[in-house]
Amino acid sequence: MNKKVAVALSGGVDSSVTAYLLKQQGYDVVAVTGKMVNSDNADVIIKNAKSVADYLGIEHYTIDVTEEFQDKVINYFDNSYKLGETPNPCIMCNKFIKWGSIFDFAINELDVDYIATGHYANIKQDGDFYKLYPAKDSNKDQLYFLFQLNQTQLSKTLFPLFKYEKNEIREIALKNNLPSKSSKESQDICFIQKPMTTKKYLLEKLKPMQGNFVDISTGKVLGKHEGYFQYTIGQRKGIGLAAPEPLYVVDIDAKKNIVYVGYKNTTYKEELILENFNSSYPLEKHEFDALVKIRYNMQPVKAHIIIMDKTVQVKFIEPVNSIANGQACVLYDIDDGHLLGGSFI
Repeated sequence: MNKKVAVALSGGVDSSVTAYLLKQQGYDVVAVTGKMVNSDNADVIIKNAKSVADYLGIEHYTIDVTEEFQDKVINYFDNSYKLGETPNPCIMCNKFIKWGSIFDFAINELDVDYIATGHYANIKQDGDFYKLYPAKDSNKDQLYFLFQLNQTQLSKTLFPLFKYEKNEIREIALKNNLPSKSSKESQDICFIQKPMTTKKYLLEKLKPMQGNFVDISTGKVLGKHEGYFQYTIGQRKGIGLAAPEPLYVVDIDAKKNIVYVGYKNTTYKEELILENFNSSYPLEKHEFDALVKIRYNMQPVKAHIIIMDKTVQVKFIEPVNSIANGQACVLYDIDDGHLLGGSFI
């Protein structure tokens, strides 16, 4: 009997091709779409997903995850900015929605063997453990967003896109006339739809409040701003202060509504202490060199890692700039790039 797989289908090109490829490989495929928010756009996503499922001749289920999404993703996003942090909602959505509500529904209610998504990542079994390896398309590689997945989830997950470049996925969609063949890339923050911007959204949620820009080196007040939550560590554009060299946001004090700024040299740090580190499988060594990302859109850098009882010390070989509270620090094996684990900063 064929193995049954539920594809988390958004109606976009990646998840559509995921469903198509698995069907071609002989799996018994069904589709599940989570309704994340109550909006016209969410209804369009469900409609698009259904049209893809109908085209492929597979069953389509919609589940309402609006309460969980509000609680675990949107409230987390709002509260992170309130605390002066820079959130990463995709990581939380993966943990609580895709491998939370949708995963549980698919495994328990639909009795599937696997769940599949359009993520660009590769799962390999190594002895007793499942490990996440980079996808072929390094520009799309999404291991960074998956560091909270556990062994049970990895053992029941398929990522068919790992061996393709993004342009090849688009070609498959075009060649097979999938309804999503001309769909655009999904937005970074799916619950903030154009013409709304993140800045406008935060101003509506958190309200403007005048505070000071303070020089991190001298403690001198350099000017006024309309709310610390409009800034993120490492930001250069939009500060609006005259100075001999460009100024960067170096630190944020949410309680005092102070945004600390400095020249580029003040944005660098040599080490980082991580709490609540989540390793995707039990790590044998407690001291080693690894590749590290402190945000998604950066090239990994080399660091020396020391794992202690409750914390992980990350000592960068070369100082790194713009370490932002709320982002994730993710560790990769220095030889083959597989995911070792990660933690929120």
